[in-house]
Amino acid sequence: MTLTAADKALVVALWGKISGQTEALGAEALFRLFTCFGQSKTYFSHFDLSQGSADLKRHGAKVLGALGEAASHLDNLPQALSKLSDLHAYNLRVDPANFQLLSHSIQVTLAAHFPADFTPEAQSAWDKFISAVSGVLTSKYR
Repeated sequence: MTLTAADKALVVALWGKISGQTEALGAEALFRLFTCFGQSKTYFSHFDLSQGSADLKRHGAKVLGALGEAASHLDNLPQALSKLSDLHAYNLRVDPANFQLLSHSIQVTLAAHFPADFTPEAQSAWDKFISAVSGVLTSKYR
C-alpha cells in the first residue's frame, strides 16, 4: 500500500502530538501487546513486563522513536530503517507476525489517547504507515 499525500499529512500531524509522549504511550502499547498477545513475551524474558515498568518505558520509547524516525522519512523508509531492519532480521530474529500484533496495540493506544484525532481516515493512514514500516523491518528476513 502506498501512502498518499493525505495519508502522509495525517501521520505527520498525529506524530506531532505523540512525539512528546513516546515513553508513556510506547509503554502502554507494549503492555497492551504483552497482555493481549502473550506469545509476544518470548523475546522479553529479561524485562519487567509490569505496567509502567522502567523496561517498558525504555523500550516503548525506542519503538515509538523508530516510528518517529520513519515519520520523518516517509519517502524513503527502507534507507531510514535499514539498521533497525538488520537488527531485527539478523540479531533479534523476531517473528514477523509480532509486528502486526504490535501495530494493532499501537493503534488501539493511539485511538484511546487521541480520539478526536484518530479518525477513520487517520486510522487508515496509520495502518498503512505501520504496515509499511513492518514491511521494511521484515524485508531482510527473506
